Amino acid sequence: MKATALRRVCVLACGVTAILLAVAGPASAHVTVNPNQAVQGGFTKLTFRVPNEKDTASTVKLEVVVPTDKPIAFMSVKPVAGWTVAMDRTKLAAPVKTGEGEISEAVSKLTWTATGAESAIKPGQFQEFEVSAGPLPETDMIVFKALQTYSDGDIVRWIDEPSAGADAEHPAPVLRLSKGAATGPTVQTNDASGTAGTSGSNGAALAIGIIALVAALGALAFSFLTWRDRQDPHHAITGPADRDKALNTPVS
Repeated sequence: MKATALRRVCVLACGVTAILLAVAGPASAHVTVNPNQAVQGGFTKLTFRVPNEKDTASTVKLEVVVPTDKPIAFMSVKPVAGWTVAMDRTKLAAPVKTGEGEISEAVSKLTWTATGAESAIKPGQFQEFEVSAGPLPETDMIVFKALQTYSDGDIVRWIDEPSAGADAEHPAPVLRLSKGAATGPTVQTNDASGTAGTSGSNGAALAIGIIALVAALGALAFSFLTWRDRQDPHHAITGPADRDKALNTPVS
């Protein structure tokens, strides 16, 4: 294939890929909770994944609000090197019954803060903060509104609830809960790869990437066929008359 044809294919493929990735990028760059599904009444490990979206600043703080209208009775955090964590607790309007008795207060906010610039989440990086939580309340979902603070003082508020729709600019991390078996609390954890329960944006990004690849391959095939037809007239048969002429032309 001539160099000009190759250049055209590359330009077309790169253009399609750039446009599609530009659409997919913002959807997969928000703060999430993984897994995003669990069972009511069970204990689970929640992982708050925080990507850094800026090119000129680092993430230095993450605040996660834990709803107390349907409280989580027990929460504990896993230490993260270079980060401190504070757990705010609030008195509940009504005590909550658990297998170990009633509780009258629960965690209402978790705040992780980088101890220095070397441990902050730098451009192009992400960090994960893990929490053990349970028993999970009897509700359809928990919305963990989150605030992400950057080293330049900017605060991104990930507080849009699911009612805002799939195109919400700053969606809050959401844990959806289903009814479990009546035999008692269950325990759920993320898988070793850390991909369990990730949001649908990752799947959407993969699908868009596949579409971009198919588009590039289609452009390559079209360009090759066009180049072949120009180089060999016997391949450029466009109708019955051309076909008969080609079949009746003696071979020299």
